[in-house]
Amino acid sequence: MTTVRTRRDALAPIRGALYALTVIGILATAFELGTERHWQSPEQLIPWVALGALSVATVLALLPSRTARVTARILAIGVLGASIYGVLDHIAVNHNSGPLDQRYAETWDSLPATQQWWYAATKTVGPAPTLAPGVLGQTALLLLLAGLARPASMDDA
Repeated sequence: MTTVRTRRDALAPIRGALYALTVIGILATAFELGTERHWQSPEQLIPWVALGALSVATVLALLPSRTARVTARILAIGVLGASIYGVLDHIAVNHNSGPLDQRYAETWDSLPATQQWWYAATKTVGPAPTLAPGVLGQTALLLLLAGLARPASMDDA
């Protein structure tokens, strides 16, 4: 007797792993933000709001309602936007601190703009980790991918 493996059976472990990685990403980001005391200004609260939205989106994505899953996707896309904003904001903060860096204080203004921005993006100058907000985007993408792995038979509800 031959056992036929359905699409649902094949994707269930992948979908579960993507949801698990999403939850791990949320928890790890919350831990990192907490240890950095990332709540000193209203702008620093943006990733906390994004984490809340991503947490809600994760729960909604697991519900059988199509409306809940669409809402989850919209929230995840919003978190992607917040992530992009965070990366760009961190680069800008680093760029603005370039003239204050003792290694470049005297030469910063004479450096080509492309080099200044490269130094800011790579955290050669400045205190802001440029990839840290990207983890939010990665986690949102994991949630979106988990939704794509959902079998058509689960979209009926």
